[in-house]
Amino acid sequence: MSDFATARHNMVESQIRTNKVTDTSIIEAFEFVPRELFVPKALMGVAYVDEDLALGSGRMLMEAMVFARLLQAALPDASDKVLDVACGCGYSTAVLSRVAGTVYGVEKDADMVAAANERLGSLDVDNAAVVAGDPLQGYTKKAPYSLIVIGGGVERIPEPLIEQLGDGGRLVTILYEDGARQGTAVLVEKFGTTVSKRVIFDASVPLLPEFRNEPKFVF
Repeated sequence: MSDFATARHNMVESQIRTNKVTDTSIIEAFEFVPRELFVPKALMGVAYVDEDLALGSGRMLMEAMVFARLLQAALPDASDKVLDVACGCGYSTAVLSRVAGTVYGVEKDADMVAAANERLGSLDVDNAAVVAGDPLQGYTKKAPYSLIVIGGGVERIPEPLIEQLGDGGRLVTILYEDGARQGTAVLVEKFGTTVSKRVIFDASVPLLPEFRNEPKFVF
């Protein structure tokens, strides 16, 4: 077993299984996708540490445990069409491709989009692709989605993303509400015109720049 394969197995055993993740399909996805391929070369040696890794351009690779718990709350399966928002390097898209039917990642950085698709191709992923676009606007061309994943911390969930959820659709992210310093993983569900939100667990991940609240001016 290579050093990276050993590190990947240890990540699953010590970071994911021990943190209330029991879904076998999710565990197998993390076992399969080589995390080291989705980071800059300078970070390959720390690809499996239990912390968020900065990738540049306001993107980061979310801590595996947090991402795995988000996915378990969302309960993805082969019937799902997924929108992976602010997917950065494409790692989350690759993991989602193992547990969902179709995945569309959306990322504004053209270089990241190209690199993500190249990595997906190298893994022979044929049910996922990353497209260039504004993460705040989602990807209307393939809407509606049964699952939307926002790949980082947010202070707000933009209305266009809610609108792109289909009936019975789910959205998961880490929300910093009302200026909170501690984030919470939330599951948003849409049934008809009714949208509900519930907290799943506490989590702190870096905020995505586009998803910060607009500053309020006081005169």
